[in-house]
Amino acid sequence: MVGSTERWSAGECWSGLWGALGGQPELELARQRIFDLRLARALTGLGVGAALALSGALMQGVFRNDLASPSVLGVSSGASVGASLVLMALSSGGGARALLGAGGSPLLVTAGALLGALFAMLLVASVASRAGRISVPTLLLLGIALNATLGGFQTLLHSLALADFEVARALMVWGFGTLDDRLPAQLWLLFAALLVCAAAIPFVAHELDLFESGEEDAAHLGVDIRTIRILALGAACLAAAAAVAVSWQIGFVGLVVPHLARLVFGRSYRRLLPACLLGGPALLLGIDTLQRLMLPKLSLGPGVLMSLVGGPFFFFLLLQQRGRLRTW
Repeated sequence: MVGSTERWSAGECWSGLWGALGGQPELELARQRIFDLRLARALTGLGVGAALALSGALMQGVFRNDLASPSVLGVSSGASVGASLVLMALSSGGGARALLGAGGSPLLVTAGALLGALFAMLLVASVASRAGRISVPTLLLLGIALNATLGGFQTLLHSLALADFEVARALMVWGFGTLDDRLPAQLWLLFAALLVCAAAIPFVAHELDLFESGEEDAAHLGVDIRTIRILALGAACLAAAAAVAVSWQIGFVGLVVPHLARLVFGRSYRRLLPACLLGGPALLLGIDTLQRLMLPKLSLGPGVLMSLVGGPFFFFLLLQQRGRLRTW
């Protein structure tokens, strides 16, 4: 109902939805097209918000740290660099035009994003682990270092892409995050990846609850630590990669949503993980809609909006957990 130029009535939206589902269009062609674009934007926000929130909750469960998230640990940055490399590799043969236009190749971009996310996750997890234990200070410092390094590499890619306007524009615009003009194939791929990741919840939720008391205690209770780590972190990387491949950098959703969900549903991952599938879209689409209502003439990317919200929230969490940081 809320757009950058005008608001529609509920009746117009129902008519547009009926037309989008294949019914007899009740809106004129131009307005039906505008509704289709709004619907794609809403569905993109729904899928990206759910994927990032689920990814953050899974990482927090595995690392037993409430400060972990795809953006904080550098996983989103790794996915972004991987997707950028694929985009640039295809650009020489007109691939960028295909990726940005109708009938693009989102599968290749998602594959590149997944490889980048897995690289970042493996690097952080392997260096931060010692004798089977995760060092929280090392984990956070590695995330900062990795984000800085990959951010510099991303800037290098932007510089190399200046000769190709389409690729440079894609890297620049998507660097702020976007929900606009997503292709149907991208949406199908996003929700397929989200469905695969959500299917892992019944296999890891109870085990992540047992992780809370420590991996050694969980192992004594029969938990296969290695399998749960691989399954949970694999699902977290896939969810983050799919979100980045479609919308690029939108940070802090995976940090903020699990914290808010714990306030309502408690710390049990059997309730927390499904709640994040609802809380992520509510936060991302809510903030985006609020900005359109309050500042309709100011077009801010969702990545910018979430940074303005998530940055102070992360700072607040650090201040709140100063006592725990000393013990870490």
